[in-house]
Amino acid sequence: MADEALSAGAVARRLGVAVTTLRTWHQRYGLGPSQHEPGQHRRYTAADLARLEVMRRLTAEGVSPAEAARWARRAAETVRADGLADARRTGARDGGGTSIPVGRAGPAARGLARAAMRLDSAAIGDTIARTLAAQGVVATWDGLIRPVLAGIGERHAATSGLVEVEHLMSRCVSEGLAAVSRAAPPGGPQRILLSCADEEQHTLPLEALAAALAEVGVGYRMLGARVPLPALLEAVDRTGPAAVVLWSHTPATADPTQLSALLAARRRPLLVLAAGPGWSPAALPAGVTHPTRLAETVGLAVAVHDSLEPAAGR
Repeated sequence: MADEALSAGAVARRLGVAVTTLRTWHQRYGLGPSQHEPGQHRRYTAADLARLEVMRRLTAEGVSPAEAARWARRAAETVRADGLADARRTGARDGGGTSIPVGRAGPAARGLARAAMRLDSAAIGDTIARTLAAQGVVATWDGLIRPVLAGIGERHAATSGLVEVEHLMSRCVSEGLAAVSRAAPPGGPQRILLSCADEEQHTLPLEALAAALAEVGVGYRMLGARVPLPALLEAVDRTGPAAVVLWSHTPATADPTQLSALLAARRRPLLVLAAGPGWSPAALPAGVTHPTRLAETVGLAVAVHDSLEPAAGR
């Protein structure tokens, strides 16, 4: 095969496309046959066929022909799988004339939004994992994940759609954050307690906080979604955390009496953090801190953790 030169008809049969399609790709994008002998038709070499295979695969996946051709021209005897993955993320259409708004977020967030619309879990997971490895949890959450999740929420509010997109995206995000937590070295004593407010089911921001703490070596306990107040107080009494982070996504779950109960607990935490947009700053009890960004929450938790560490142990 490496030395075989093929006619247009033979290439068309191998690729499963029409000869007229090959002519179009040749005329518009320069993906034509390169072998030429005087008095004979040009014929396709193995390298030509490799480029056309890339073109066929990417266009079949929804990448625009011009973008697919740009990647195909970079192919030689073989095509790197990571290059194809980049092409799918940056060049694919989102399908159905719909899109997820991501505001001023960068190209990676736009590519992630397109992958979410295609329900391409492999591309979603790959993008999240690569960005977490390169930039860390806080930057990935703020610059990549949060804009896409917010855009999905905005579209859902307007159309009542994208439930399947939100579910798939949430699962992929959760898996990516959990991988960070698993890979991190042990964080020492679990002095930070993470919990959702009673009836609160949105856990991803709390999972992002957990991964960010693991990344910087701070030990924590995660209680998760919908923690009734008696159970939360029992956990505080049994573990004596230095700080408690109580997450609320909506005002419906942001009952300030939960915070007051934490402040009055027998083993009162040094720091009570009311995290999330559900809390109204004006309604917070005195002594409760209300961080507004993930980085701020991480910083406060790290400060408490460090204050309890022996000076020689740091």
